[in-house]
Amino acid sequence: MPLRLELKPFERLIINGALIRNGDRRSAFLIETQCKFLRESEIITESEADTACKQLHLTLTVIYLADDPAQGIDLFFRQATDLIRLVPAAAQQIAAIAELVEAGEYYRALKLGRKLVEWESAISLEAPAAT
Repeated sequence: MPLRLELKPFERLIINGALIRNGDRRSAFLIETQCKFLRESEIITESEADTACKQLHLTLTVIYLADDPAQGIDLFFRQATDLIRLVPAAAQQIAAIAELVEAGEYYRALKLGRKLVEWESAISLEAPAAT
């Protein structure tokens, strides 16, 4: 079954490693075959990866888009271990992501990685109010 994607004007999309930018109008298209794709809103760039959780998410993005994710997977597990030591409260979320990575479910792991970044952001916003 084809997947229908709608892009906003000038929105970017990565499909199988190719960066595509939409024109000045809203557009829609169908993806009819299996491929790896990410919308611009799902991507954290290296310059934006300024926290441990964002760096982990960036690594998950690399794993998902890579033809051979092995090096990224090794980096993920090193980062995950360090992050659990740094923020034990994130251990359960990181363990769930690690299970998906081990199972080869990279897109689902990436989605949970996004939730981890959102959690980290919420914790950061709450911290000043708690003092």
